[in-house]
Amino acid sequence: MHTGCTFNHRYVKSNPREVENATWMLTVFHSFGQYFCLHFEAFQLGMAPVYMAFLRFMGDEAEARNYSYSLEVGANGRKLTWEGTPRSIRDSHRKVRDSHDGLIIQRNMALFFSGGDRKELKLRVTGRVWKEQQNPDAGPCIQNLCS
Repeated sequence: MHTGCTFNHRYVKSNPREVENATWMLTVFHSFGQYFCLHFEAFQLGMAPVYMAFLRFMGDEAEARNYSYSLEVGANGRKLTWEGTPRSIRDSHRKVRDSHDGLIIQRNMALFFSGGDRKELKLRVTGRVWKEQQNPDAGPCIQNLCS
């Protein structure tokens, strides 16, 4: 269990060529009095192996829309960033994955980010979650970052 609105996780796999039967960490964290799940996994997208990270909110879809999150992966002067609204835990893991609603990293880019001899996957995924709050006077949403 992780507490806070920012996170930093490393995903390491000794053989990045295997995407079938890849097991990945599911991290649960507590922020703004709510619980979120960070998923990271490998799968085939068509013929191409990819890695995907996404966040789910442990509540219904209407509540999930009160939050936003960002994920970032990178190294060697390059980075990929994803920003979105977490999906409800009531949406199945497969439904979120199959809709590609998250940070998708192609294997070649993942190996580039891993550095070294490109024979081991070593990705650092960082992210944060924030609560969107309506300001009745201004109209648009403002970010409420945790302290």
